[in-house]
Amino acid sequence: MQIQGHYELKFEAVREAFAALFDDPQARGAALCIQVGGETVIDLWAGSADKDGAEAWHSDTILNLFSCTKTFAAVTALQLVGEGKLALDAPVARYWPEFAQAGKDSVTLRQLLSHRAGLPAIRELLPAEALYDWQTMVDSLAAETPWWTPGSAHGYAAITYGWLVGELIRRADGRSPGESIVARTARPLGLDFHVGLDDSEFHRVAHIARGKGNLGDEAAKRLLKVTMTEPQALSTRAFTNPPAILTSTNKPEWRRMQQPAANGHGNARSLAGFYAGLLDGSLLESELLDELTREHSLGDDRTLLTQTRFGLGCMLDQPTVANATFGLGARAFGHPGAGGSVGFADPEHDVAFGFVTNTLGPYILMDPRAQQLVRVLAGCL
Repeated sequence: MQIQGHYELKFEAVREAFAALFDDPQARGAALCIQVGGETVIDLWAGSADKDGAEAWHSDTILNLFSCTKTFAAVTALQLVGEGKLALDAPVARYWPEFAQAGKDSVTLRQLLSHRAGLPAIRELLPAEALYDWQTMVDSLAAETPWWTPGSAHGYAAITYGWLVGELIRRADGRSPGESIVARTARPLGLDFHVGLDDSEFHRVAHIARGKGNLGDEAAKRLLKVTMTEPQALSTRAFTNPPAILTSTNKPEWRRMQQPAANGHGNARSLAGFYAGLLDGSLLESELLDELTREHSLGDDRTLLTQTRFGLGCMLDQPTVANATFGLGARAFGHPGAGGSVGFADPEHDVAFGFVTNTLGPYILMDPRAQQLVRVLAGCL
């Protein structure tokens, strides 16, 4: 496999670990970007971008980053907090009056961002096309009764997070959520990151598909069993209502949509650049960064059925939990995306990390491929 890009010699072992990913006959394409102290020390890509293995992954290939998008949305919301247009502890209904229905009158933005609001799923079954209708989705969530008393527990809002946080961004900023997020995070840093992709960019989007035969770890198997056998369960509803949440990534209407929980498009560079911008203070004032990265939720996740730890719209490291550590320092924060892509920052080592792949793994939180790259990185620092 030919590895493209550049790396500093000190990090040659990381390049070798990246190349080793392609020993797997199912591996298609991937990219890796690492900044240390604001300097790019690794920027690599390899493999194929299309489904047939005929088209090479290029320097400017982008792909769906899934839940890596959530932290971009959270940072945008926190910027609006800093400007006084939103408040973390004010009722969401102050900005979105319809949201006060069904016992949600005191739910706060802080609870939405930390997955504590009790809204990870919608009970009433929605038609497939509702996925692409912003108004239908926000109206459904405004009418939804929380699955638990808001603030008393946490459960990952895998996709509803995008409509909940996105609607607040839209109301506070007066722009569509994708436009606001890109204008506030990607554009100032010159990142190739999009929430709502123009058709003119489709030619450089990698086709995403699952690897076969690997059922993942115990957490992945547990969640799969529930979603296959318990149609009414919170976890099942979270990932399958509206239908096709998990199978739409390659569709044009998914790419065009502005769904800031799950459909940001970018590359490893845009993830590393975003986290470098958080480390150097470009994106958030220090007290808002402290809010972003402070522990808000820890323990059994009602949606993912595994132990999670969250700040505000970011996952916090759990060094002793195998599927929930980024693998560098205990203060690391970031977000994995479905199937293996991940972006994170480690303040202790001043590292900003981005890894992306179009060969989806089955894991719930951290993918072992990214964790292996980080382990080798740690040995080089």
